[in-house]
Amino acid sequence: MNGVKLRSVELETVKRDGVRRNGVTQSSLTFFSLTFLNLTLFGLTPLVGQRPTFEQQMRDNQRRLEDIRRERSAVEQELEGLRTQAHSITDELANLEHQKDATNRIVNELDRQIAALSRQIDETTVNLLLAQDALAEKRAVLERRLVDIYKRGPLYTYQVLLAAESFGDLLSRYKYLFLVSRQDRLLTNDMTKLKNRIARERQVLVDTRDALGRRKTERTQELDRFVTLARERESRLQATRRSLHEAQQRLSATEREERRISDLIASLERARREAEARGATPGAPAITTASLGQLDWPVDGRLLYQFGPAAGPGNTRITWHGIGIGAAAGTPVHAVAAGTVALVGNMGTYLTSVIVDHGGGYYTFYAYLDDAAVTKGERVLRGQVIGHVGGAASDQGAHLHFELRGQGGIALDPLNWLKRR
Repeated sequence: MNGVKLRSVELETVKRDGVRRNGVTQSSLTFFSLTFLNLTLFGLTPLVGQRPTFEQQMRDNQRRLEDIRRERSAVEQELEGLRTQAHSITDELANLEHQKDATNRIVNELDRQIAALSRQIDETTVNLLLAQDALAEKRAVLERRLVDIYKRGPLYTYQVLLAAESFGDLLSRYKYLFLVSRQDRLLTNDMTKLKNRIARERQVLVDTRDALGRRKTERTQELDRFVTLARERESRLQATRRSLHEAQQRLSATEREERRISDLIASLERARREAEARGATPGAPAITTASLGQLDWPVDGRLLYQFGPAAGPGNTRITWHGIGIGAAAGTPVHAVAAGTVALVGNMGTYLTSVIVDHGGGYYTFYAYLDDAAVTKGERVLRGQVIGHVGGAASDQGAHLHFELRGQGGIALDPLNWLKRR
């Protein structure tokens, strides 16, 4: 047994009144047992359960994005084919709408991934701090042992064994020395494992931050692409207003109101951009990408329908740009974030509605209200009551229709932004 381990034996033996300079008593063995148990309890804590690695998660995320992008690429090729042959302008507009829908889904998938990566960074940071604290504790224990070993001087194995008073005492001393040496090995092994774990957590943290930066860049690019598609579609609409008149007549009442909402928000966006172009200094927005998964629900209730395409009445298909939350008529509806009331009024099939401008190009839309508790231009705070649930006579019964629009008027999936429940 080497000198450090022998000094470790002496360090333990001098901590009890019954310890002798060149011998080991039963009280020493008792003390060692308690110490060994204590150090074992503070060992490395294994990770609970198995879950996909960071690389697997990134591969799955990339696969989902590539699936949607391949679908969009097929729609783009279809549009090129349409432009090389005679076709209806309605077909071209429908194709552009499909491209917008695919881009919208990509943005919402990126929102989900950004939120997941942010949670991953928080979790990895906590794991890293815990591992560093555990390593500091074990390093402190080792340093105290080495200091005491240096102060006490060497203790040789044969001295401890030959000083035994009986054969049983000899066996106890031998077991004691064996356990002490094993304790030292475990301590050094645990420190090595902790160092390796810290290195891995640091690398995961760096990789996650890099991935988060890439996803935010991709989101910005997709938003720009969505705005470009929206402008192209608008130019087509202006050039073929007569052709669109018949198509607009076939739209359902809900679809017409959705278009009206989009136009209102688009006008608000144009006004905001023009103000920024004139040099106006905008205030700090109440909603940003950091709000993903952090917004309070506007009303408590069950989810009636989700964002995206869904079956409509009479074997039709309808695309919801928001979610429906069922609640009793008269239930207070709260603003999910601070902002300025941009619109209060009757929106046809959506009944009394409120639009709140949160700055930075983000807007929330509250529909099917029984009444409005705010006025246009009023500044509202997060959680402030803006109205009460209505719509008892609608197909879904009393409920709130809630939408979240981002920069460029793009409809965002509210479930990505509201707190999980």
